[in-house]
Amino acid sequence: MTLSQKYLLTIKEASEYFNIGINKMYRIAREDIDGEGFFTIQNSSRLMIKRERFEEYLNKSFSI
Repeated sequence: MTLSQKYLLTIKEASEYFNIGINKMYRIAREDIDGEGFFTIQNSSRLMIKRERFEEYLNKSFSI
């Protein structure tokens, strides 16, 4: 299964897929999970990114 077919991505997978540094991905995900949790989900101790929702977030953002 390719990354574009997955519903949830790990931080590392999201970093590769969206071409964003891993530290920046962690920072964005932590801010989201502490706020509204629009595109993140906590799976046990693993932080996961909802791929389609994160794409929506990026489309609405002017900068990250």
